[in-house]
Amino acid sequence: MLRVEHVTVSFDGSPALDDASLEVPAGETTTVLGPSGSGKTTLLRVIAGLQPPDAGRVVVDGQDVAAVPAHRRGIGLVFQDHALFPHRDVAGNVGFGLRMRGDAPEAIARRTAELLELVGLTGFDHRAVGTLSGGEQQRVALARALAPEPRLLLLDEPLGSLDRRLRDRLLDDLARLFDELDLTAVYVTHDQTEAFTLGDRVAVMRQGRVVQVATPDELWARPLDEDVARFLGNANVSGGELIRPEAVAVRPASGSGQGVVESAIRSGAVVRLRVRLDEGRVLDSVLAALDHPGVGDRVDVEVDPQGIVRLR
Repeated sequence: MLRVEHVTVSFDGSPALDDASLEVPAGETTTVLGPSGSGKTTLLRVIAGLQPPDAGRVVVDGQDVAAVPAHRRGIGLVFQDHALFPHRDVAGNVGFGLRMRGDAPEAIARRTAELLELVGLTGFDHRAVGTLSGGEQQRVALARALAPEPRLLLLDEPLGSLDRRLRDRLLDDLARLFDELDLTAVYVTHDQTEAFTLGDRVAVMRQGRVVQVATPDELWARPLDEDVARFLGNANVSGGELIRPEAVAVRPASGSGQGVVESAIRSGAVVRLRVRLDEGRVLDSVLAALDHPGVGDRVDVEVDPQGIVRLR
């Protein structure tokens, strides 16, 4: 469906994309994950036709779209800042692309109603967008992008400006919509939870390149190298070896113990422990338990060999 082939983009002599390639099969969502400055947004802009590449090409449905202007590529765009028209009401925003395409008013009204129901905004047709919450505005932006039935949907950090509670709720809604609509989508984010929740596959970017593409489970289980492992939040990396935190079992010491708990932080249903072993190593562990060792406790530590991964 989508192929980005060896794309390079430079700004003032510095590469933003450096021979970047990516393939997104039809009907799948690929999340593009990377730190700020890794080239994620530039990649999205090249696909959308908003940034011409210095080299390489973008192919959509077998067609090289280099000569196709952005508004004719059949691509829907959703940005972090919503980019809604403040002088138009909700229906006016959702139906904008359909009007520009020349659809009949009756068809526009019907499609707008369908999309507002889909995103949970039935009855909001004549609301001014300035009166909406951030989450409601993002739903309008999504409905507007979906209205012309694009062959490809691009989303650039769409939840980045929302608070965590609202972000989590919209994340669930997006996952449901992507499944229902069988969309082909590219979703850019720096947030691992978003990438793993929405992506059929996750593409990790670093310094303008796509360095690894894998399913969420594959990526977590077998990151390409130490940099990818650390970016995913794995602290147990050294000497080309990763010990996944869920493979580190920590128990109250039966005798003198092997180490001491330096930190214990609850994150929802799990507790993240950091243990300094007497031998000098520091290991992170993830426990799904209500009762757990606390800071300063002596503990025994056991590592499941199945959780040790050799890296490049």
